Amino acid sequence: MFHKLLFVTGVLAVSSVANAADNGLQQYGLSFSGNVALTSDYRFRGQTQTQNDPALQGTFTLAHDSGVYISVFSSNVDFGGVSPHLELDPSIGYTTKLPLSSTLQPVLDTGLAYYNYPSGHGLNYPEIYARLTFADAFVKGDSITPSIAYSNNYGGNSTKNSEGHRINNWNFNLAYAVPFADTGFGGVASVGYSKANHKIAVYGNDDNYIDWKAGVTYNVKSINGLTAELDAVGTNIDTAGYDHVAKRGVDTGAMFSLTKTF
Repeated sequence: MFHKLLFVTGVLAVSSVANAADNGLQQYGLSFSGNVALTSDYRFRGQTQTQNDPALQGTFTLAHDSGVYISVFSSNVDFGGVSPHLELDPSIGYTTKLPLSSTLQPVLDTGLAYYNYPSGHGLNYPEIYARLTFADAFVKGDSITPSIAYSNNYGGNSTKNSEGHRINNWNFNLAYAVPFADTGFGGVASVGYSKANHKIAVYGNDDNYIDWKAGVTYNVKSINGLTAELDAVGTNIDTAGYDHVAKRGVDTGAMFSLTKTF
């Protein structure tokens, strides 16, 4: 009940501030947007970041008409023990439409993100990313988004190989979203592949793994910008030697979320 009350209060407060800020920023070619989400689990590339517990999250973006933007993502986290309990990730990027043809004009989004844990600096690391979004790819209203990301210090200084060297990591992802006619329902699916230059514990003592997601969404018609989503999320990480909590955090499981955009 507390999480639900906090979610509703946060949505109302942030939406009010966002509307007021946006009205004053437009004269400078700026716009403010974002979302607040309440989710039953925080899965990042298939792996839980909260030991399968709920998360309250927010994303806030300030964008310029030129395509340049700055953004911040925040969420509670729990890696067990005395791990940090807050993730606060700033990013800076640039978006532009690529006029490949009269009908094919995907949106390119590229930038630099910094995964930041204020009370756990050893986990902090940077990552560069690029993604293309193709709208109306197969049917009206759908989108397909291939993306790629790279870090030269994945997991921060706390994640090293057996020789104490930094971990370089690539992530490749393909996501698809499609509306189910005008019902308000839709489908989402994605598959990702992560490849490190050395074997690491969080990959099941391997140097790569695959993650996936498949689910349904519903746009709540009575509340503008509110979306409910139910997903199955998982990985192919070898969980031999994992305890029950760690195994549950990477195995296929259900996840439900409510997201309010503004």
